[in-house]
Amino acid sequence: MKRQNFYPTSAPAQIIWLENYRSKIATYAATLSLTPAEVAATVADARWIAYILVSWLPAVRTYTKACTDAAAQAQSPVGSSLMALPVFTAPTLPNGVAPVNVGALDRIFALGQTLKTATGFTTLIGADLGVTGNVQNAPDMLTIQPVIDATVTATGVQIGWGWGGNGAFLDMVELEVDRGAGFVFLANDTTPGYTDTTPFPAALAKWTYRAIYRVGDAQVGVWSNVVSVTVGG
Repeated sequence: MKRQNFYPTSAPAQIIWLENYRSKIATYAATLSLTPAEVAATVADARWIAYILVSWLPAVRTYTKACTDAAAQAQSPVGSSLMALPVFTAPTLPNGVAPVNVGALDRIFALGQTLKTATGFTTLIGADLGVTGNVQNAPDMLTIQPVIDATVTATGVQIGWGWGGNGAFLDMVELEVDRGAGFVFLANDTTPGYTDTTPFPAALAKWTYRAIYRVGDAQVGVWSNVVSVTVGG
């Protein structure tokens, strides 16, 4: 199921949405003819996704940077201390959070569609739960094109990108980089704004970036404008 137009595109806003939905769904259980089991299941789904976004994903990104730093350290400088590779430890699950079957967000969306057909459903309830939104037409998947920019920062090259108002129909953006030998895969990113933490070279160099949207396993639309930055030196 595609991302719904009521569901935010940025991770911070998604967390707020999930917490609002989780905290309020039980309030409307009787009105919307939801069983205790259905409420418990959808709350568990929301809590699990929130954990992934709040704790697990940032930890993974920190670990990825540590791995990149370790790869650079392994190559230089010369030293006499034995190197230890970073080990990833997943954040501890908060109380009340447990793994659920894959497809948690799809299940929340599916339940949201079911709620809209319930006898007791009203537009006020839908707005309070955040499961209603304006109708949006799908973009042309043959011509849709991301717009990106690149800025050198102290932590790496910040790649700015967005959904262009079409986040309900897209899954991620695929990023490529050319460091002087042609474009190669960099990352698939689901949250606008990506930081390339590859260590800068000692000499001045030009890095060039481009992006294309993806839906599932397929690229859609056309490649973005290319942007270049000078790094190193």
